[in-house]
Amino acid sequence: MKILKYLIFIIGALVIVVGGVFAYVAATFDPNAYKPQIIELVQERTQRTLKLDGDIKLAFWPGIGADLGKLSLSERKSEKVFVAAEGLRVSLQLMPLLSKRLVVDEVTVKGARINLVRDKQGGMSIDDLTAQGDALAPGKAVEQKPVPFAFDISQVVIADSALSFRDEATGAQYAVSKLNLKTGRIAPGVPADVALSLAAQGNQPKLNLTVDMKARLTFDPGKQTYALQNLALEVRGQAADVNDLVLKAGGSVSANMKSGEFAADQLTVAATGKRGKEAFDVKVDAPRLSFADDKATGDQLAVGVKLTGPDGDKSVSLKSPVSGSLQARQFSLPQLQASVSASGVGVPGQRISGELTGTARIDVAKENAQLDIAGKIADSTLKAQISAADFSPPDIRFKIEIDQLDVDKYLSPKAAASGGGSGSAAPAAAGGGKPFDLSGLKAFRANGSLRIGAFKAGNVKAANLQADIKANNGRIEVSPLSANLYQGTLNGAATVNAAPAVPAFALRANLAGIEVAPLLKDLADNETLEGKGTVALNVTTQGNVVSALKRALDGTASLRLADGALKGIDIAGAISSAQASLGALKGEQTQQADTGQKTGFSELTATFKITDGIARNNDLSMKSPLLRVGGEGEINIGADTINYLVKASIVGTAKGQGGRNTDDLRGITVPVRVTGPLAAPSYKLDFGAMISDTAKQKIKDAVKNQLQERLFGGGAKSDPAAPAPDAPKSGGSARDALKGLFGR
Repeated sequence: MKILKYLIFIIGALVIVVGGVFAYVAATFDPNAYKPQIIELVQERTQRTLKLDGDIKLAFWPGIGADLGKLSLSERKSEKVFVAAEGLRVSLQLMPLLSKRLVVDEVTVKGARINLVRDKQGGMSIDDLTAQGDALAPGKAVEQKPVPFAFDISQVVIADSALSFRDEATGAQYAVSKLNLKTGRIAPGVPADVALSLAAQGNQPKLNLTVDMKARLTFDPGKQTYALQNLALEVRGQAADVNDLVLKAGGSVSANMKSGEFAADQLTVAATGKRGKEAFDVKVDAPRLSFADDKATGDQLAVGVKLTGPDGDKSVSLKSPVSGSLQARQFSLPQLQASVSASGVGVPGQRISGELTGTARIDVAKENAQLDIAGKIADSTLKAQISAADFSPPDIRFKIEIDQLDVDKYLSPKAAASGGGSGSAAPAAAGGGKPFDLSGLKAFRANGSLRIGAFKAGNVKAANLQADIKANNGRIEVSPLSANLYQGTLNGAATVNAAPAVPAFALRANLAGIEVAPLLKDLADNETLEGKGTVALNVTTQGNVVSALKRALDGTASLRLADGALKGIDIAGAISSAQASLGALKGEQTQQADTGQKTGFSELTATFKITDGIARNNDLSMKSPLLRVGGEGEINIGADTINYLVKASIVGTAKGQGGRNTDDLRGITVPVRVTGPLAAPSYKLDFGAMISDTAKQKIKDAVKNQLQERLFGGGAKSDPAAPAPDAPKSGGSARDALKGLFGR
């Protein structure tokens, strides 16, 4: 911890300053009489102002010591306080001084306040006190010979002290308060009990912590060995976006800096806290770890993570021995065992779990890692090879094979319901939907393949799904994308661009040999169309909610089906009914879709131009032995509505309703207006327009025949096989002509 490092530097600097003071006043009996000279000496040597507000009390036996009382030291060339203390006591052992060795016997600091500042150029306000030689007074290069300094302190006591740090370049501020440190004897190779407590605050990241630590410290600066035994560390508070943090650590750790060896014995780390609405519980258990330059070994290392939130619980646990080389910075988990589980209202069956085994390797020096793992999660058996190159950000390569995957089972019931069928999706779209966040994809880099034997998502089912995926700088390309579905095949590509503020999407797909009826039923709970054929899509859109994506849809679509039916209305039957009741029927007739009725066809084709979520079509063509149907109109995808005009004509012969033959209906065109929600449209048959058009044609034919008779003597007729119709009588009406047509 850098703050403690600076604290040690400061204490060392103070000890040296106090040592100089002792050397100056050692021969006097009244050190307070020399306060001005002491202050002047410190000012000359450090360019800092020393204030001694209390009496200096000296002791010469059994060691040389001084109690300086209340004091403060300013920043260099400034009156701002750098360090202040309510009391400072330092004593040196006498006998080592006679042999020109400096041995500190005791250090006691009470109520210290230390202010550290890093300027915009990166310099620290303590740099001058730790500099070698006298770089503080230009023109006075005073050679300083280091005094041999041996750590053999009977105790160190720091009580109710504080340390603050401010970085003027970044604006970061940190503070340590309520600092209390008490140690036993500190000497090379001698175990010493250490008790430390403090409170820490910061703004980058936000910190508000309390720390309590007890341990037995053993160190030897000459051999560069350090060890903490019987460690008991507890940290509580807030760190960054984590609240209610409780971190506890125990065990023993040691390090030999000269040989590069590190070891841990019975090391345990446990942390709990909350991030937003989710609580976490992390545990690490390392019975024995040993890291050397050329070798790293460890017994069964165990890591467990549990997350608890409003939607349920999720947990992951990992176990494996550890091996590797610290010098090469290479490590591996050769017998990795992983367990995963999730439970809650949004989990199928309230709980899923899985077991995976494999290996993991990491090369820190080359910044690459690899994971080979296989096993079963819920109903899916998977095999995955995942590698990462460059750790910041990682460049991921993967190959994943899954025998079956039902995505719907892993969605919450609400999410799954809103994804299947336009009837349930419409209210969500009207409300805008829940925004989705793709910002995490901006730094995502990946390249790999995904293979799934049986796949289901949004209630749509597919088999042999194959997708190659590339992701870089927020752009994800899935190409090629292929699958078998609904007795046909899917081939295409998809793109997601998360780099802009509003993400963009593109889809190109060709569905060949598809059975449309079960596809529409599963996709949108819609049963208006059946048949087999080809569907082609080439569309783009943008937005961060489903409703916005539907409104921003642009592109083209085409449809070519054979041997199918339009469900919800029997057009031929409706026309036949019109013939049976033509004398009484006037105007328009509206009927709701009736799934028990349908209009069969042998061929259906249409192309669509999609702009701002509205698909427009003007070339609908539907053919059957009985009917020819054309039409034009639009489908508002954003609002899930349709407004379409269909014109149907009888071209064949069949028995209509009531046993009537449709032979005498040939050539009649009936306009059918289809409007309303896509899930349940209404059909409006405009019989008035049908009557008017038929009467007009009848009059036109009659006039044509009369003209032919007068001009050619009746020798030429438009249809020699047909009898000449009676000419309309003076004062006759279109209705009379129509009656003549139907034999009324």
